[in-house]
Amino acid sequence: MRLGVLGGGPGGLFFATLAKRSQPGREVHVFERHEPAQTFGFGVVFSDRTLAGLEAVDPGLHEAMVAEGTHWERIEVRLRGERYGCGGNGMGALRRSTLLGLLERSATEAGVVLHSGRTVRPEDVLEDGFDLVVAADGTHSALRERFASAFGAEVATARARFVWLGTTCPFPGLTFLHEQDPAGVFAVHAYPVGGGLSTFIVETDEAAWEAAGLDRDGVEDGKGALPRTLPFLEHLFAEHLGGHRLLVNRSRWSSFVTRRAARWWVVAGRVPVVLLGDAAHTAHFSVGSGTKMAMEDAAALVEALDQHPGDLEAALRAYETARRPEVERIQAAARPSLAWWEHFGRAYRALPPWQFAYHFFTRSLPESRLRRRDPGFVDATHARWRAIHGAPPLASSLRLGDRRVPARLVEVRGDAVVLPDGLLPLRDRPAPDRGPWGLVLDAPSDEEGLEEARAVLAKGVAEHPVLVAVRGGAPLTRRLLGEAARLEEGCTTLVVEEAEGPELADLAVTAVLSGRCDLVGVPEGAQR
Repeated sequence: MRLGVLGGGPGGLFFATLAKRSQPGREVHVFERHEPAQTFGFGVVFSDRTLAGLEAVDPGLHEAMVAEGTHWERIEVRLRGERYGCGGNGMGALRRSTLLGLLERSATEAGVVLHSGRTVRPEDVLEDGFDLVVAADGTHSALRERFASAFGAEVATARARFVWLGTTCPFPGLTFLHEQDPAGVFAVHAYPVGGGLSTFIVETDEAAWEAAGLDRDGVEDGKGALPRTLPFLEHLFAEHLGGHRLLVNRSRWSSFVTRRAARWWVVAGRVPVVLLGDAAHTAHFSVGSGTKMAMEDAAALVEALDQHPGDLEAALRAYETARRPEVERIQAAARPSLAWWEHFGRAYRALPPWQFAYHFFTRSLPESRLRRRDPGFVDATHARWRAIHGAPPLASSLRLGDRRVPARLVEVRGDAVVLPDGLLPLRDRPAPDRGPWGLVLDAPSDEEGLEEARAVLAKGVAEHPVLVAVRGGAPLTRRLLGEAARLEEGCTTLVVEEAEGPELADLAVTAVLSGRCDLVGVPEGAQR
C-alpha cells in the first residue's frame, strides 16, 4: 500500500511513523512545505490522559517528550493582585519545535520518505498513484477546501481576538492572567514548555483590541513583528513578566475558527482522501489541544487500517466511528469555554476575584466535576460565600424589591414565580397597574439569536422589572442571556433550568455560586 500524507505537522508525522512501523511493507510519503522542524507557535500541551495514551502507542516517543518537557498539576488564576489555584489538572507541555524534531527523527528511522521545503498542490498528491491520501495539512487544509462540499465542511468564527506569543518568563504551570486597561480587559494563557521558554497567548474582545489600536498591527515582515502589540502587552503585564520580554514566531492577531466536517473521508476520483486533525475538526485551545487531537486521530487511523486489511472503505468508516464521538465531546465542552473567552470582560468587571476564579473554572463543567479535581478549592469558595451570605448558596436568602426570597431554588408556575407571599407575574412589559413584575425572556435556540434577545433585554430593563427570568432555548444561550442580564445590566436574574434531581442541584449551585444568576427556576412538578 502507498500512503501519501499532505502536511508534516505532529498529526501527519505521527500517522506516517505508526503506519510504517505497523507494516514495514507500506510505502509512506509525507509532503510538508516548511523545512524540517520549522514551525509556528511555541509550545503544545497534553493532559495526563493523553500522555498515557501516547505511551501505550509509542513508549519511546512518550519517554522523549517527558524528558524534554515540563509537567504540572495546578492551574492558577490571577487578577487584581490575587491568586487562586485549582489542582487535579495533570498536564505536560513541550516546545512545538522539539516535538516536531522528535517526530521527524522517528519517521525517518521508520523508513518514511519526507518531502520538505516545497509547496505541493492537492492535485499533485492525488495524481501520484497513492492508495490513500491523508489530509493532515491543518486548519487551512487545501485538500479539505478542494472537496469542501463533499466533506460537508462547516466553519464558525469567534468574536474574541487572540495572539500566540512566547516569553522567557518561567511560569510554574498553566497560569491565567487578567489585567484591565482603559481600552478593555485582556487575558493570558501562559504555561512553561521547557528549555527556558513559556507560551503566552493573549485574548481580548474585539472592542478592546480596536480601542488599544492593536488592530493596526499586521505581519509586515512576514514574521509577525507586532510593533504596537508587544510594547502594549509588556507594559500591561509587566508585573507578571518580571522584566522578561515577549517573543514572536509568525505571530498575528486572529479569531478562533471552529471547524467541523459532516464526513471525514471521501473518494476523490479513484483515490480515498481522509481528514486528520485540524483539517477535520478544531476546538478552542482553552479546552482541546489541536496537536493532541491530531495525534490521537493518527493512532486511531493506523489501528483502523491494520484491522481492515484490503478494505479501505471499511477502515475509514471504522476510524471515523471510533474518533468522532470523542472529538464531538471535546468540541461540545469547548463551545461554552470559547463563549466564556468572548465575554470574560463582563465577569472581570462585575465579580469579586474569588468568585471570578470559580466562574472561570466552571465555564465548561459543573461543580461536581470540579470537586473531583480539587475539593479544597470548591470548599474554600463555598466558605467565602457563607461568610458573606450566612448560609450555603442554595439556602441563602435574597431581597427581591420589598420581598425576601428564602432560598435560591424557586418554582415557576406558568408565567409566574412562586414566592412565599404569593406569585410574581412574569411578563414582557409592565402591567397597567405598575405593580411588581418580572421580565421574561425566551432564550434563542442558538447563539445567532442572542443579539436580538439582548436588544429585547435592554428594552425591558428600561421598564424597571424587579427580576429578569430567562427560559427556553439551549443551556448555553440561557446561560449567556442570564449573564448579560446580571453582569451587564445589573439585574436580579433567574434562569429556568430543565434538569431534575441531583443534576438540577449541581447546575443550580454552580450557577448561583459563580454569579451567573441569582435564582434558579424549577418548572412546576419537577423533582428538586
